[in-house]
Amino acid sequence: MSTTLNGAAAAGGRGNAIPRVIVATTALLTFISFWRAAAIVLNDLASSAYYAGGEAEGYIGKTAPWFILAIMLFSYAVRAVYVESCSMFVRGGVYRAVKQSLGGTLAKFSVSALMFDYILTGPISGVSAGQYLGGLLSDLSQQAHLSGPFSTLSIDRIATGFAILVTLYFWWQNTKGIPDSSEKALHIMKLVTVMVVILIIWCSYTISVRHSVLPPLPHPRNLKLGANALGWLAHSSLPHMFGIVAIFIALGHSVLAMSGEESLAQVYREIESPKLPNLKKAGLVIFIYSLVFTSLVSFFAVMIIPDDVRQGFLQNLIGGLAMSLEGPFLARLIFHGFVVVVGTLILAGAVNTAIVGSNGVLNRVSEDGVLSEWFRQPHPRFGTSYRIINVVVGLQILTIFISRGDVTFLANLYAFGVIWSFTMNGLAVLVLRYTKPGPRDFQVPLNFYIRGVQIPVGLGLITLTLFLIAVVNLFTKPIATVAGGVFSILLYIVFTISERRTHRAGTAHVEMDQFNLELEGELTPEAVGARPGNVLVPVSNHYHLYHLGNVLDRIKPGRRDVVVLHVRLLRRSASGENELEADQLFGGIEQHLFSQALSMAEKRGKSIRLAVVASNDLWDGILRAATSLQSSTIVLGQSAKESCEEQARMIGEAWEKLPDPKPQFNLEIHFPNGDKIYKVLGPHAPNLTANEVNLLHRLWLRFSEALAPEELHHHDVVHFALEEVKKELDEGQEDAVVARLRAHLESNLKKKKSPTS
Repeated sequence: MSTTLNGAAAAGGRGNAIPRVIVATTALLTFISFWRAAAIVLNDLASSAYYAGGEAEGYIGKTAPWFILAIMLFSYAVRAVYVESCSMFVRGGVYRAVKQSLGGTLAKFSVSALMFDYILTGPISGVSAGQYLGGLLSDLSQQAHLSGPFSTLSIDRIATGFAILVTLYFWWQNTKGIPDSSEKALHIMKLVTVMVVILIIWCSYTISVRHSVLPPLPHPRNLKLGANALGWLAHSSLPHMFGIVAIFIALGHSVLAMSGEESLAQVYREIESPKLPNLKKAGLVIFIYSLVFTSLVSFFAVMIIPDDVRQGFLQNLIGGLAMSLEGPFLARLIFHGFVVVVGTLILAGAVNTAIVGSNGVLNRVSEDGVLSEWFRQPHPRFGTSYRIINVVVGLQILTIFISRGDVTFLANLYAFGVIWSFTMNGLAVLVLRYTKPGPRDFQVPLNFYIRGVQIPVGLGLITLTLFLIAVVNLFTKPIATVAGGVFSILLYIVFTISERRTHRAGTAHVEMDQFNLELEGELTPEAVGARPGNVLVPVSNHYHLYHLGNVLDRIKPGRRDVVVLHVRLLRRSASGENELEADQLFGGIEQHLFSQALSMAEKRGKSIRLAVVASNDLWDGILRAATSLQSSTIVLGQSAKESCEEQARMIGEAWEKLPDPKPQFNLEIHFPNGDKIYKVLGPHAPNLTANEVNLLHRLWLRFSEALAPEELHHHDVVHFALEEVKKELDEGQEDAVVARLRAHLESNLKKKKSPTS
C-alpha cells in the first residue's frame, strides 16, 4: 500500500537562497473503504474455492464438503480473534501480537511461519489459475479439432508460465501503490459475484432436475483416509481408535479453505474512518461471501459431477462442475470459459494479496529493528517499500519454478503456514487478556468472570481448536512439516542475525517511518497535495499531539484536508546565502514527529499531509506556510512557555507584519483537557457580550428619539463612536484616551474577580 505524503519548507529568511519546498514521501496512509478491504482479502480467501474442495476430497473422500463448511463457519470465530488483535494494534497481525504477549523469540518464529504462508499464497493461486487456463485451452483445442487433450506436463508448463507472468504484473502494481491494486481487487470481486450468482442458480436447477443427494455426513466411518492423508500416522491406530482424531485430520486437510485471514490484519491499517466498525463490516462481508461461495462449490461438485469424472477435476473443480450442468453443450462450454476467466482473475488477485500481506508483515519486522531500515526505504517515485516487494516476489517466482505447476505439492506446504500463523495469533491474544488486562474496543465473545478474573471461554476454545489442528497437521503432512520447519528456522536465523547487526549499529528505531525528500521551488496546495481551505496543525513535541488528535477526530474524510506542520527554526549560521540540503531541514526530530502523526492518523483511518517549514521566526513561519497553502484554520496546542492569550497576541502581531493582502485565519488553541479557545486573525466582527449588545441597543434607542425622523442603525452608532475616538487621537489626546481605556480594562478585571460578578 502506498501514497504520497508531501512536506514543504518555506524560506527561513527573506532574500536568502534556502530551498522553499521539501517533498516527503512515505509508503503510508491511503485509506480505503471496507468494501475494498473485503475485496482484497476475498481475492485470497474466496480464491481457495477453486482448489480447497478438490484438495480436501483427494485426501478424505466425498464427505469433504461438510468439513469445508465447518472450516468456513469456524473462520468467523478466527476472524473475531483478528478483530480483537487489530483493535489493540493498528499495525497489527501475528508479529505484533505475539511479540507483545510471548516475546521476540516466538514472534520471529511466528512471522517466519507466516511468511512461509505468504510466500506460498501467490504461487498456489497463480499456478491454480494456470491449471484452469490450461484446462480450458485444452478443451477449446479439442473442440476446434486442433489437437488432442493437452498432456499433464503441457498444462503444468502453462500453469508455471502464467503464474510467473501474474506475479510480475502484481509486482509492478504494488510497486506503484495500493490504489491500483485495491481498485482491481474490487473489480475482480464484482465479476466473481456475477459468476457465483449464475453458478448457484444453474446448479440448483440441475440438482432439482436430477434429484441429487447430499454428500455423506461427516462421520468418522465415512472418511476415506489413505496413506497420503495420514502421513506419519499411516501405521498408527489412533485415527481408527479415536474418531475425534480422524475428525481433526479431516479438518486439517480442509483448513486451506480458511486461508487469507492474516490479510485482514494487514489491510486494517488502510481502512478508512470509522476504523473498527468498518473492519467488522469487512469481516462480515468476507464471511458471508466465502461461506456461500467456497462451501457451496464443494457441495455442488459432489452432488452434480459423477464420482468417476470428478476425480479428474480435483484441481479444476469448478471447471468440471460447469461442464456437468444440465443444459446445451454450447451453453456449458461458454459458462466454462467464463468460470475459467473469472477464476483466473480471482486467483491472480490472490497473488496481489500475498504481496500486500508480505509487505505489511516485513514492514512491521523492519520497524522493530529486526530487519535493517534499508528494506523500508521508499521508492524514489512511488513512495512504496519496493525493496521488500522485490524480495517477496523473487522468493515467490523461485517457489513457482520448484513446484513445476503442481497445485497439490504447493497446497501441502501452504497448510503449514496457514494453520500455525492462526494458532500463534490466537495464543498471543489469549495471553494478552491476562498480561495486558483492561478495556478493549472489541473482545471475542463468551467471557465470564469468577471472583473478578475473566475467563475467556470463546477465545480459549478457538485457540485450542487451532492448536489441535496444527499439531495433527504436523504428523499428517510430513513434507509440509519438514519444508515449513526448515524455512521457518532459516528465516528465524536471518531475522536474528539481522537484528543483532542492526542493534550493534545503533540504527534500530521502533515505529519510525521512512521518508523520501525532494527539493521543490514553491510552497503551494498542489505541492503538498492539500486543497485550499485546509486545516494547518503545527507540531513540535511528539509527546503533545493532542490538538492533532482533536482535529482528526472531528474532520470527516474527504471534507477538508489536514496539513501537519513542523517549523524548523534556523539560527543565524543557517540563514546565509548557501542552500541547505534536504537532510539539514529534515532530521531525526522531524522523522519522529511525523511518524507519531502518521500513527495517530492511521488509528483514525484519516489522511494527513506533512510539511516542514524552515524559518527564523516561529509565528512568521506558521503564518507564511498557512498563507501559501491557503489554509482556513490554524490549530495550536497550549504553549508550555506562554499563556494562550500571549500565544494569540504573538501570532496576531506576526499576522500584522504579513504583506498585503493579508488573508484571514481562524485560530484555535487547544488544551490537554479538551478545552479550546477560538480567535480570528484579521479584520472581523467582534464577539460582543450580552452587556455590550444591551448597551449598544440603549444608545441606539436614545439617539433614535433625538434624531427622529432620521433613520438610524446600530452600526451607525458603532461607527460614530469609533470616529469620535479616532478624532480625539488625531487631536493629540491619545494619553487621555489611553488612560480612560486602561481604567475601563481595570474596572472590567475587578468585576471578573469579584465573587458577586
